[in-house]
Amino acid sequence: MVPKPDDDYDYLFKVVLIGDSGVGKSNLLSRFTRNEFSLESKSTIGVEFATRSIQVDGKTIKAQIWDTAGQERYRAITSAYYRGAVGALLVYDITKQTTFENVERWLKELRDHADANIVIMLVGNKSDLRHLRSVQTEDAKAFCEREGLSFIETSALEATNVEQAFQRILTEIYHIVSKKALASEDGPAAAPTSGTAIKVTEAAPEAKKKSTCCSSA
Repeated sequence: MVPKPDDDYDYLFKVVLIGDSGVGKSNLLSRFTRNEFSLESKSTIGVEFATRSIQVDGKTIKAQIWDTAGQERYRAITSAYYRGAVGALLVYDITKQTTFENVERWLKELRDHADANIVIMLVGNKSDLRHLRSVQTEDAKAFCEREGLSFIETSALEATNVEQAFQRILTEIYHIVSKKALASEDGPAAAPTSGTAIKVTEAAPEAKKKSTCCSSA
């Protein structure tokens, strides 16, 4: 099978990375999009994004993943950063309790500025530093249960669960969008054409179930 050129895709989904500075957002982005990791990673200044396409149910999904600094002085970019995003990875560092405590504030900001039905996944990064863990998996799962988020622990350094995290959130977004297209009055003809950017405006009821919110693999 001949691979599709980079600009040939069925859906384009914007996914944002949020969380405190230093939790590993940039390395999650580079690990997923380029399979690279840098121990010398500098704090992101402003905004950067990268893309990668994956296959879901025979469709080509192009993910446009945005990464911004978690530092307060860059908060002015908030509304533009979230505009059009259909998914968000909310990242904390399992070795730093404060980064987990700040998750609630990030979640509030996300819900204030992003689409009401954005798909959100909580990501506990740096799982390779398990001997330094200060945030218990059970606490993170309990938070997800309360807030209706999905959850995964990752290691950008060891490439553990990074692929799975992005695959799961992109698949969930795709299923919401495809169900909406099928449920529309115009039937399948209303499905987006090739290269259409998708904005999720109404989550399917199935997407709101919490039964799968807390698997950690």
